[in-house]
Amino acid sequence: MLEQKQNLIRNFSIIAHIDHGKSTLADRFLELTKTISAKKMRPQFLDQMSLEKERGITIKLQPVNMLYQDSQSGRKYSLNLIDTPGHVDFSYEVSRSLAAVEGVILLVDARQGVQAQTIANLHLALREKLTIIPVLNKIDLPNVDIATRRSELAQLLNIDPKDVLAVSAKTGQGVAELLKVIIQKMPPPTGRADFPARALIFDSFFDSYRGVVALIKLVDGKIKVGDQLTMLAINQTIDCLETGLLKPNLAPIEQLSAGQIGYVVTGLKELGEVRVGDTITLENNPASKALPGYKEVKPMVYAGIFPKEGDDYAALRDAMDKLKLNDSALFYEPEHSQALGFGFRCGFLGLLHM
Repeated sequence: MLEQKQNLIRNFSIIAHIDHGKSTLADRFLELTKTISAKKMRPQFLDQMSLEKERGITIKLQPVNMLYQDSQSGRKYSLNLIDTPGHVDFSYEVSRSLAAVEGVILLVDARQGVQAQTIANLHLALREKLTIIPVLNKIDLPNVDIATRRSELAQLLNIDPKDVLAVSAKTGQGVAELLKVIIQKMPPPTGRADFPARALIFDSFFDSYRGVVALIKLVDGKIKVGDQLTMLAINQTIDCLETGLLKPNLAPIEQLSAGQIGYVVTGLKELGEVRVGDTITLENNPASKALPGYKEVKPMVYAGIFPKEGDDYAALRDAMDKLKLNDSALFYEPEHSQALGFGFRCGFLGLLHM
């Protein structure tokens, strides 16, 4: 595969209050870019967890790579979208996503207007100094005062109301125009392909056959299959068994280059050896400075979790390790109860998180 030119890459997230239409807008992007065929398409496609489908909310950040051809210039752009949760309990997922992108779509329900989490997520984006594209959604609903909502959002961002886009993620109205604005206004990544490799781990999960899979934003350099990699925070060396893009399923390619968002298969079976926020570099040409990473989050709600049978403690511990790998906001430590035996004291960001 040819190296992806950085000026043809756009990395962005959709941020919003809960139920303002982030996942539905992501569906329209997937359809317009033909990333998912019409036969395989289903509502809220990027919500993979059964609990997400059951409740109709996004819990887990989900990256996806889309190819988009600009009709005017004929150029093919690589769009990396990270769909994010809207509920306050999962704000850590949002903050990790924003560290891996250069811009955001700030989505607001045209019926409800600016809400609490709209402002909270906006502050996260401003702190990261990201480009913000404000968008009103659900303009297909009856009795929606678009002019008032435009003015409200423009005042929040101190911009001209004409710069606030209006779409209907449900019907697709205005979404094609939004894609063009993303190409025009979102800045490309600014990493250096000729520098030593530096990749930020922004998420990870465990695969029974291939071990830990790290989701990364490659800031500088290149990473290819067969490279010896080092994780700077814990000084752990790993073999790069596979690199690829998320489509949203794992799609292997020969190498990742500066600016791209993708994954690395590490083969590690020890779950504690990969940390979200760590920097990956090449062992034979290491970077001198790690990427900023993430701050630790503080649990707000605690619960004791114990196995039904005492013999299942080891299995519960392994399950907690795997869950921690996929949800770095989870806190847990061993706990002993005279009545319940050995278990874990677990900390969560809120009741819904728990």
